[in-house]
Amino acid sequence: MQFVRYGAAACALLLAAPAFAADANHGKTLFTACFACHTERPDALGPSLKGVVGRKAAWLQDFRYSPAMTRSGLTWTEANLKDYLRDPQGKVKGNRMPFSGYPNATDVDDVVAYLVTLK
Repeated sequence: MQFVRYGAAACALLLAAPAFAADANHGKTLFTACFACHTERPDALGPSLKGVVGRKAAWLQDFRYSPAMTRSGLTWTEANLKDYLRDPQGKVKGNRMPFSGYPNATDVDDVVAYLVTLK
């Protein structure tokens, strides 16, 4: 009986505890590798990610997207970005981005938190 009482108390504490916030600064550090392709240069290998959160996929006029990305119909919500950054080929099969994804969910959250800051 005492275990049930303590177990319930522990659950209540866990539910009341604030969730750990994503770390945009860590995300910026992780994102430095992405700058090789995703820059503001007109000859960049990847599209600019400035303002990507909330934008429709394959929307920028000055970048030639893969047919898969153009057909995806995605809007880059935080949830879609997280799914894509975990497994780019799984989210948009046939996209051209040569990146296999972040295996660590915290890293994904942190990178997306950083992308939110790019306005």
